[in-house]
Parts: sequence; structure tokens; C-alpha cells
Amino acid sequence: MSLPAPRRRAAVIGTGAIATGGHLPALRAHGERVELVAAVDPDEGRLDAFRQLAGARVAGFTSTAAMLDEARPDLVLIGTPPALHREQTVAALEAGAWVLCEKPLCLSQAELDDIAAAEEASGAFAAVVFQHRYGSGAAHARDLLARGELGAPLVAHCQTTWHRDAAYYAEPWRGRWATEGGGPTMGHGIHQYDLLLHLLGEWEEIRAMAARLVHDIESEDVSTALVRFRGGALATVVNSVLSPQEVSRIRIDCADATVELTHLYGHGNDDWVYTPAPHVDPERVAAWRAPARNVPSSHTAQLGAFLDAYDQGIRPPGSGQDARAAVEFAAALYKAAFTGLPVRAGEIGPGDPHWTAMHGGHPDWAPKEPA
Repeated sequence: MSLPAPRRRAAVIGTGAIATGGHLPALRAHGERVELVAAVDPDEGRLDAFRQLAGARVAGFTSTAAMLDEARPDLVLIGTPPALHREQTVAALEAGAWVLCEKPLCLSQAELDDIAAAEEASGAFAAVVFQHRYGSGAAHARDLLARGELGAPLVAHCQTTWHRDAAYYAEPWRGRWATEGGGPTMGHGIHQYDLLLHLLGEWEEIRAMAARLVHDIESEDVSTALVRFRGGALATVVNSVLSPQEVSRIRIDCADATVELTHLYGHGNDDWVYTPAPHVDPERVAAWRAPARNVPSSHTAQLGAFLDAYDQGIRPPGSGQDARAAVEFAAALYKAAFTGLPVRAGEIGPGDPHWTAMHGGHPDWAPKEPA
């Protein structure tokens, strides 16, 4: 009889809203498997408030290096602004800790190579938080699609139409390539098109447009794309922060059914709707019903899968190629939008300007040099 895995020691870097609203509840839900032992934030007031919420036994640090040296966590959860992700992820990996980092894992495919090198050297792994992949509804839909139960996927729509005002972009790091990595393509819609890629698999070609229609920012505030998948399906992808009526939606029309997910920031079984084609036998439709257990998409669901991988010593979901897929897709969308040319999967490699920066140095989009 095998012994249960020991309780893992975790640290949080960044103690803002995503740590208190996402990571802390997830850690509590898995309290029998993981213990929060340390937190890092250069803002001592915010750090103290988080520690009071998390519990007095959580040690506080204003330096990531000091925390890694003194606390020696098994796991590190990162919830800082995107520009810090690569450096903090690499530092944690080099200290031997596994990493679960908020999206995007980093700002370019070049930075992904740095993380991959740190993984190889340390034997630890870094995964990105894409919680919409997790939960029973997403797992059920992916299984049905993979087994061909809904017929061949033909047409898809992926929609992230949200609203962000000027006050949102008053935060200095938002809307800037060097600190956020991009606009809604990189910071908002990435959750939904990551789920689309999770459901439909590899894509072949993308054509796109992007614009700054409202906000005075470096990056875009809306983008649209047409995507051809390797299996033949055609998809539209819309990423917006200009939409008063907010919704997140994925719809996939297959030969035998339409599957549609409509939500905003998270989903459960009831948010997935299956509509059969007229020719489909009702007995077959019965097999599409939602699983009996309703596990919502959440940090809690992803942390459970991450801990399972840690206990087994295997690469966790959301790492490696899983993490690269979304960053590569974002780079391809930006390149297609800024050049007006179609971009094929795998086209962007070392030497391509979009490999190191999402704006690709385009004169209309790259940050302007000071006068």
C-alpha cells in the first residue's frame, strides 16, 4: 500500500486581487495537500493585508530572492504583472520549485525558451494559469470532440467581448508592450482562445486585424481573426475591451451537433449547451448530457491537476507546449494583423521580430522612442 504524498509547501509572489480571489481559495480547498508558507510583495501594506487574510503562519518577504533562499518552497504561485513573469518563473525554477503562473506565462516565444532552459536545468516545471480548460464541463466537451461523438468540427466562434474604461488603463503597466505584452489579444481573450485550441487542436493559418479605436494606449483595444484548423474547421476569434455588454463565448458547429459555452469569467456544467442536428438519434444525444458531478472552472480545479502532476513527478498540464501554444497564437495574430498577411503555424521563429516582441517592431505599433 503506497503512502499518501506529503503536504507540499507553497509560496505566493504578488498579493493583489488574483492572489486573494484565485490562489488563496484554491490553496484552502486543497489544504490537505498543500500549505501556504510564504508570500512576496514589495508593497508592505498589501503584503501585511494578505498575510492577515491568509494566516499568521505565512512568512512575509519583499524580495523574491530572499523568499526562495529562506522559505525553500516546493511550489510557487505567481500573480504579478506580466513583465515580471519570466524573471520570477526562472528564479523559482532555478531554486527547484515548480511554478504556476498567471497568464501570460511570459511576453514572447523567446522568453518561453528561457523558461524551457530553466526547466531542463532544474528538473522542475512551470505551468500557466488557464483555468477555463479545467472543470467538468470543459473536460466533457473535449472528450466528446476527441472521440468524434459530435461529428467533425466545421465552424467555430471564439468571443471575448469585455469592457475596460480609462481608469483601468490609468494603471501604468497596462496597455504597454513592455509591461503587459499587448492588449486584449494578450491579456483578456487569451483565456478563451486557449480553450478553443484545447478543444480543436492545432491550427494551420491565421488572418487578422487589430485597431486602437478608443483608448490612448500603445497596444490594440480590439482584434479579430480568421483561423483555419488542421482538421479543416474555420473559426473567428474576437478580442475586445470596448463592449458594454460583456460576454465570453465559444461555439463549435460540428457535423452532428453544436456545442456552445456562454459565460463571463468562469463556467460550470450548465453553461455548456449541446444542440443536435436533425438527423441525430435521440439515444445518442442522451450520451452528451453533462457529467453528474459539476466542477466549475477555477484556480481550484487547475491547482488540483497541478498537484497531481507534482505528486507523480510528471510534466503538469499547462506547461511546455500547452503554454507555448497560446503565446505562439498571440504572436501569429499580431503579425497577421500588423502585416496584413496570412501567418502559418510554426512560421514565427528565431530571427522573426515577432519572436521577441508581440509588436514585431512595426512602425505603427512599436513603442515610440523618446523625442
